[in-house]
This record gives sequence, C-alpha cells and structure tokens, in this order.
Amino acid sequence: MTHVVREVDRQGSKTHKREVVAAVTILETPPMVVIGVIGYIDTPRGLRALTTIFAEHLSEECRRRFYKNWYNAKKKAFTKSCRKWQDEEGQKQLDRDFNQLKKYCKTIRVIAHTQMKLLPLRQKKAHMMEIQVNGGDVSAKVDYARSLLEKQVPVANVFAQDEMIDVIGVNKGHGEKGVTSRWHTKKLPRKTHKGLRKVACIGAWHPARVAYSVARSGQKGYHHRTEINKKIYRVGAGIHKEGGKLVKNNASTETDMTDKAITPMGGFPHYGEVKNDFLMINGCCIGTKKRVLTLRKSLITHTKRKALKKANFKWIDTSSKFGHGCFQTPKEKRVFMGPLAASSYHAVW
Repeated sequence: MTHVVREVDRQGSKTHKREVVAAVTILETPPMVVIGVIGYIDTPRGLRALTTIFAEHLSEECRRRFYKNWYNAKKKAFTKSCRKWQDEEGQKQLDRDFNQLKKYCKTIRVIAHTQMKLLPLRQKKAHMMEIQVNGGDVSAKVDYARSLLEKQVPVANVFAQDEMIDVIGVNKGHGEKGVTSRWHTKKLPRKTHKGLRKVACIGAWHPARVAYSVARSGQKGYHHRTEINKKIYRVGAGIHKEGGKLVKNNASTETDMTDKAITPMGGFPHYGEVKNDFLMINGCCIGTKKRVLTLRKSLITHTKRKALKKANFKWIDTSSKFGHGCFQTPKEKRVFMGPLAASSYHAVW
C-alpha cells in the first residue's frame, strides 16, 4: 500500500476543491496468456462442457499446473494434442470441433494462465482460470476466442481508469482462535472461574443442541471472500522500452512531473519491485502480500456520485515503507545528503 494526494470534487462537502490524502493499493497485473477454448451447452441440470480445445504451444509454467511433482514427472502433458495443429488430419478435426462449438454451445469461455516468471515470487506453477466471452452471437465469440489463442491479454484491455471492480480472494489467516478474538464477544469479569475469554451460556436445556448463531472457537481467517466496489485510480504501464529508452516514470502525474517508478524506495515490504503493469485501487484489499487475486467487472450499474467521479489525484507517494521515509527518489536523497563518507572512500581507492 501507499498513499496519494487527490482533489475532492464533491459539491456541498466541506472538503470540496480541497486536497486530501487517500490510501491506495498497488496490484501487479502481468499479462495473462490464453491457451484454450471451452464450450458449454445448457441442460436441465445446468451447464455441461461439450468440448475443450487447447492451443498448440503451452509454456512450461502452464504445464506444471497439471503435475503434482514436476521434477519426477515425464513431462509428456499435451504432447499428443499439440500434434493436431501440425498435420492436415488434425486441422480438420480442430475445424470440426470449432464448428461444433458454434452449432451447439450457449456459453463460450477461454482458458487463461498467469505468467509466474514475470513476478518476484518463488512459485513456478501458473494459476489457471476460465474467463467467459460475452457480446455478439456464439459464432463471433468462438472466432474471437480462437484469435486470442497463445496471445497475451494485458490488464489495460479489460479494465479502465475510474471503473469500479470486485476483488475475489482468500483473506489473511489467523489460525485457531477463541470466541473473544473470533467473534469479539465481551470478556467475562476478572475473577471468573476457569477463564474469562469465553461465552458464559451457550444455550438453554431445550432444544438440546447448540444453535449455529452461538459464538464458538475455531478457524479465523483464510476464508474465500469477495470485496465489491473498488475504484481503479490508475491503470499503470510497467517498465518498458520506448524509442530505445527505458521508460519507468509510471508514478508521475500532471502536477508532479518527477521521473519516478511506482515502487517505493527499498521496494514494497515483503514483496519487492513492481516491474509489470499494475492497477492502483482505492483503499485496502483482502489477503496478504503475494497472494493471487481474481478481479472482475462490477455486477451492478453504478449511479452514485462517489462511483462516477473522476480520480483526480495530484501526487503519488514513493517514499520508503520501512520506517519513516523522507525521500521520494534516490536522486532526491543524494542531493539532500551530499557526498557520503563511503562514496568518498571508494573514490580515493
């Protein structure tokens, strides 16, 4: 997390046209790779998968997902299916499969995976998910999904600035906890026999069972949750080359033209540097650092002024998050500190 300074545009409020400090979260979002198309038909019992078509080339990080132990595996996954794309008979079979999707299916989804090699994580196994294709008739959906095979889909193609999104993930785990920590029940008086961080009465004699609504000890956190209505303040581009030059000023604004990257000095605590495309969302976000999240478009039509307003922020903080950071860039620190003893010592030698 970091913070930004933005100008409030809220008529009638005391902070209208004033600058306020807002907390923001940076989500690193490298491009996802589409590797397959799957079609579903409608049945009385819901959707049923009709056929799945995988791309010709699957990366190692994707194929790792299909193995429990990659080191001891024979690594033969998809070696047969990829041959369909290479011979004439296989091409005919693929065309038949795509035509079958167009004829019978009602729902078309693409199979996409993350690129773990672009992230500062130890994990090598990619995350995979199905993403539904919407808009147009089924034939257009199949053609569009086929055109995406083996291509990278950047986050800028899916989300835009000032859009409201939902964040799906697993929140921070706290292990086994008692009722005081888990349900915030009131502690019993100090002299209570056999402990005071308890529920005094867990129910009447009859019904002779404990109701679900009574606070009990158990697992706290590490639950699957969905947070709705997170506003995107910026869809940032990662560090890239443009005209032969390295461009990394993705934290500058119209008012602050300083050449600086979104990564604060010293890196984000427990994470490191953000080198890929990123989303800056308003407020906090579920889960610990490095935990995978699913982002989706909001399911409701937003009419509130808060959701429709523009994110007019003037400055992004990039000072160190370890302690009290004083400097926004290493250059600013060097100018303020002057020549240090260590640098002069190296210059002499």
